[in-house]
Amino acid sequence: MEKVLVTGGAGFIGSNLVEALLQKSAEVRVLDDFSTGYKENILTDPKVFLMRGDVRDQSLLESAVQGTDTIFHLAASVGNRRSLENPVSDAEINILGTLRLLQAARQAHVRKIVFSSSAAIFGELRLFPIQEDHPIAPDSFYGSSKFVAERDCLIFGALHGISVTCLRYFNVYGPNQRYDAYGNVIPIFCNRILRGRKLTIYGDGEQTRDFISVHDVVRANLLAVESEISEALNVGSGEEITINKLAQMVQEAADVNIGVEYAPPRLGDVRHSRAGISRARDVLGFNPSVSLREGLHEYVKWLRADPITRASLGGD
Repeated sequence: MEKVLVTGGAGFIGSNLVEALLQKSAEVRVLDDFSTGYKENILTDPKVFLMRGDVRDQSLLESAVQGTDTIFHLAASVGNRRSLENPVSDAEINILGTLRLLQAARQAHVRKIVFSSSAAIFGELRLFPIQEDHPIAPDSFYGSSKFVAERDCLIFGALHGISVTCLRYFNVYGPNQRYDAYGNVIPIFCNRILRGRKLTIYGDGEQTRDFISVHDVVRANLLAVESEISEALNVGSGEEITINKLAQMVQEAADVNIGVEYAPPRLGDVRHSRAGISRARDVLGFNPSVSLREGLHEYVKWLRADPITRASLGGD
């Protein structure tokens, strides 16, 4: 794993992965269009070569993959709500962008691809917990496009002798994750706390989610790249928590009591979610190590110190 391409490497998960790769002395190439990523997320390091561009640009992809042995494909249009508002853009980036990258990888004789998929492919919970063979019934264009891209990766790998591991992330949180109205509930809650506003819960708050620290997600990626396993694996904590309980824990982590208000349920939101991670444990040796309480304290501390977040709040 000497020369590595990370698409979406300036984003939340991608930048944490880049940092971990540098610690392993990898030479890292980052491709990002900065639609949601930040240059501030990328460490100034001579082993990081930054390329600005779009995964829909075939010639740029061909240039980006040259000389690389491994690709971590994280670039995507992310989020159920965003996809409902922009379904065509979602498909162009997540499906066509992935196919173009796969074509470029084949031409460059890439050995390994780790594709970042999503638990959004499953839709509403039918079996508990959600194992890899759970029925696929996405409730959003995002979930649908991620599943199509995932299948395309596995088919392409089987046809052309490329080892491909797809990691289905559940709700990831942690450092370098900034506020996005379309994004994870944790940064949305924390942003409201920093602004002194009550937390908004959609529905009754008894819906559940499986939250996993970005540090554990990065570890799953590093384990996957060393494996020859070509399949899709769940990456979550294996535990669920209600949004009501999460609201309480976030306030405790921030040492505030800001209060909660309720709003009608949102279109496309599933009721319950919890990852079954036995397969990832068996084939990768993956075990989550960061508790939600520990991870929330780390995240709140990072967010309060983040200059971009401080500037958005009117701080120095």
